[in-house]
Amino acid sequence: MKRNIRTLVSVAILSCITGNISCKKYLDKSPESVVSAEVAFKDFTNFQGFTEELYNCIPDFTNRYWTNSWNWGDDEIQSSALNFHIVNKIDNGDFWGWQREFDGWGAGWMDAPSANTNDDRFSKGLWPLAWYGIRKANLGLENMNLMVNATDEERNLIKGQLLFFRGWFHFQLMQYFGGLPYINKVLPADQDLREPRLKYQECAALAAKDFREAADLLPLNWDKTARGGQTPGKNELRIDKAMALGYLGKNYLWAASPLMNMVSTGNRSYDVELCKKASAAFAELLNLSESGQIPYKLVSFDRYYTNFYTFGQNWQLPGGNNADGVSREAIFRGPYWDAHGSTYGTAKQYTPGPIIEEGNVVFTPTANYVNNYGMKNGLPIKDVTKADAESGYDPQFPWKNRDPRFYNDIVFDGVKMVKGSIPSNIAESNRYANLFTGGSSRDERVGSRTGFLMFKFTPITSNRFDQGYAYGQNLNIRVPYMRLADIYLMYAEASTAGYGSALGKDPSFSKTALDAINVLRDRAGVGRVAAKFQGSADEFMKEVKRERAVELAFEGHRFTDQRRWMQFIESPYNLKTAIEFDRAATLNPATDPKDNRVVNLRERTIVTRPFTEKHYWFPLKRADVSMYPEFKQNPGW
Repeated sequence: MKRNIRTLVSVAILSCITGNISCKKYLDKSPESVVSAEVAFKDFTNFQGFTEELYNCIPDFTNRYWTNSWNWGDDEIQSSALNFHIVNKIDNGDFWGWQREFDGWGAGWMDAPSANTNDDRFSKGLWPLAWYGIRKANLGLENMNLMVNATDEERNLIKGQLLFFRGWFHFQLMQYFGGLPYINKVLPADQDLREPRLKYQECAALAAKDFREAADLLPLNWDKTARGGQTPGKNELRIDKAMALGYLGKNYLWAASPLMNMVSTGNRSYDVELCKKASAAFAELLNLSESGQIPYKLVSFDRYYTNFYTFGQNWQLPGGNNADGVSREAIFRGPYWDAHGSTYGTAKQYTPGPIIEEGNVVFTPTANYVNNYGMKNGLPIKDVTKADAESGYDPQFPWKNRDPRFYNDIVFDGVKMVKGSIPSNIAESNRYANLFTGGSSRDERVGSRTGFLMFKFTPITSNRFDQGYAYGQNLNIRVPYMRLADIYLMYAEASTAGYGSALGKDPSFSKTALDAINVLRDRAGVGRVAAKFQGSADEFMKEVKRERAVELAFEGHRFTDQRRWMQFIESPYNLKTAIEFDRAATLNPATDPKDNRVVNLRERTIVTRPFTEKHYWFPLKRADVSMYPEFKQNPGW
């Protein structure tokens, strides 16, 4: 792997061992260059060389293309100048668009022409790499007996990684396609795949078995192992116990969720027993974190941005880096290739054209999603067009006294966007976000369609005038697959559904579901969950879901969350909206934009997405479902 994992190996085991398409060239080599299985797997150095390739099977959804789409729920909408990104296909109900056969630009991260495990971020897709990774993990597991020159610790490190990856690749596919064949053996190359599709919960049970065994084998901290101690401080991406526990719990919670339970059993509610298993896995991880046994803890809110981007630090990988230089919030990420690709691509997709940026692909938060950001006192906003004495929300001052994460994530009207000088031929007013109706930042084609901008993943100075501040100082953007805040949120959800109360908790952990939500609110400086939401599990779950929407906003979770909760196809969750308003007075640069008064605030629908029951799952590839009758297409496709 490149840059962020210093390899522990001296012998590279070529991918031909796994049956990769590159084998033909490899087989053209002279006989003396062929590595036998006995040599490939004989010791930790060689076996880890074989295992390393699995890390290169993790797609970088943040930086897969020049600009990148990974938020497909009701959370984000793209400017209309170009329509090649998958979010536009999703909005139109065209779920075939995840496949490269229907993606003319090759911009999506779900598919690719082949299972490419090199350092080219553009050529990586989840579908081919997951199946490749599953086969590779199985091949390694079936050859563990050849690892004769190794300690018990070394065998555990290898086997734990292989088991984790087998579970992880299956889990990633299940999220989008439902139950699949669970491949836990090496299938002969000359034998056609005949494994039937399993029900979701059957598939999840096998993934859970792999995650649990991996968690029992893997270390708390690679730096404190004999092998990892050879490269201290360079092991943070290696699979460890916390990663396995995190995905063990997530796999159980997903299997317990209404959609997955419905397709498995016909019951559209949570599976209580699976929720309890999820709660137990998360509790085990959180106990390790809160006791300091693993290097994962929440970052302070002033360092919150380091979960997603760093600048001025060369190749420093974002991941919620604490000031102690040891602990971090990000739990699971893959290798980071071509860092400056995010500087000149991903960074530009949040800044509106045509004035302060030159691109024409802009992703903006929908107004309906921004409505999830409540007030600083912790109360939700009932209707953004109406005053609410209880929460203190006033539609004439809609930016005032909001949840601090609103100000971290969202750019609203009047926010100063350009810090440095502006050329004399450009109006000084363009230094500010002009997001009122008719403002220069409101442009259906190359600007904001919704009245908001999103800068959670970039400094606000990511624009063509302030390039020396952001672009010139090694801006690196990377959204993690899983971070510790997500574990608290999933623990709260699983414990509420599993134990039927806001005070539900796993017996091994001191915190209740309510406590877990308040941990995150305390970090952000927002009020705790109000008493009126604590009386029933249903009312509290509404706040759990809202908290998940705010804390994990735009990190790629909403699409699956809405589907597994069976909200996705229902109104108002199938809508994307904008706010319209006028400024009450000319913008005064000396006034805090939070205090700016607006008039005529209203909300309008931009898109009503034409979803039906079939849109709970992606369609499988036609060529794949034609291989044999037992590999059935998803319903409706």
